[in-house]
Amino acid sequence: MTAGTESSNQPATGVGIYPWYVVSVLMLAQTFSFIDRMIMGLLVGPVRQAFDISDTQFSLLAGLAFAVFYAVMGLPLARIADRSSRRVLISVGIAVWSVMTALCGLAQGFWSLFLARVGVGVGEAALSPAAYSMITDYFPKKALAKAFSVYTLGVTLGSGIAYLVGGRVVQWVSTLGDIKVPIFGLMQGWQLTFLAVGLPGLLVAALMFTTVREPQRKGRADDSAAQGVPITEVLQFLRSRQRAILTHVLGMSIYIMIVFSLNIWGPAYFIRVFGYGPAEAGLTMGGVLMIGATSGLLLGGVLADKWYARGQRDAYSRLIILSAAAVVPFGVALGFVDSDVLGIACLTAALFFAAFQGGIAGGVIQLMAPAEMRGQVVALYFLTANLLGLGLGPTVVASITDYVFMDDAALGKSLALATAILCPLAIVIMGSGLGAVRQAIEKAEQWG
Repeated sequence: MTAGTESSNQPATGVGIYPWYVVSVLMLAQTFSFIDRMIMGLLVGPVRQAFDISDTQFSLLAGLAFAVFYAVMGLPLARIADRSSRRVLISVGIAVWSVMTALCGLAQGFWSLFLARVGVGVGEAALSPAAYSMITDYFPKKALAKAFSVYTLGVTLGSGIAYLVGGRVVQWVSTLGDIKVPIFGLMQGWQLTFLAVGLPGLLVAALMFTTVREPQRKGRADDSAAQGVPITEVLQFLRSRQRAILTHVLGMSIYIMIVFSLNIWGPAYFIRVFGYGPAEAGLTMGGVLMIGATSGLLLGGVLADKWYARGQRDAYSRLIILSAAAVVPFGVALGFVDSDVLGIACLTAALFFAAFQGGIAGGVIQLMAPAEMRGQVVALYFLTANLLGLGLGPTVVASITDYVFMDDAALGKSLALATAILCPLAIVIMGSGLGAVRQAIEKAEQWG
């Protein structure tokens, strides 16, 4: 069997080296997706100045333009993932979002940049539903949370690299003025940044296509399932588990509004509240993500696997609820601290606990759904979570800044107010569905 061809080999019953290699490649893809996604957080000033737009308009570029199509396209792409090669789908998706990120650098106005961000969202929609499905087929349930968390390390690594490296790149290119680039002509520094982070992703697409094998799908009800289940069957499954799925998806969507807001607005928080420059803000935010969020993500996966192994079938959900409760005091404190050291400490702690959910939120869906529709069901989760979380979260915070406090320097207070309202609401919703989640997972275990 040569690398890159479809495999009929059974996935490992234990956890060997190759499944972890697959997770590492998927993590690398996730890393590049978040570099491309989060670089917008360092370009608030240059993009606003270039196009003369407000915080709210910028948030539409950073959030809604990406999130709507990322979420909506996830559904048809997930149906492809459930019946066709996930390896090929992910490879094409990586290539698409990498090219579209580069095209962001060629934007000449608000709407052309908006459309390029839409393209980034469409490309990235191919990744997570297919990746979660592949990981579930490569790993036994006792190791799933760790595998999901390692895959999701791409979120913190990608965001951290975007801020650590991107901050210095943005500061450097801002000193160069207009730059003449062969073929493209005169370009500003922020435009070159998009080209620099977008094009290398094509190498990751090639790595995925040539070295990752398609695993055999576990838990198929019958051979016809390989051709794809009818959408009516998917809807019937959702209705049969509606309380479990609705409370998890809605609660997580509200929680993620805060998680994405802390990530998107983090650099601007240090710039506006404490007078940091772009490079310093990027370095600080990158360190916060690399240390706080990465360690929280890994610890969350370890704890979830341990609790699940003890027979607590709603372990993932309980851990997510605890993490949301732990975020509240630190997120609220961002509006009141008077030194950058305390601001860094509070944001690090908030993102440490917020990261617990990163690897296991989609895992809850994987544990509930049958194999033949895992991609589609998790895509429905990402549809809602990203429309509310990424699409509206940053815009809610921006709107509070623009229309409640009416002061750019009040960004910390906007984050605090949003945290104080949204996290408790998410906790109540998810808590009300714990019993249903537990029952749904227990029923799914009967399928293997």
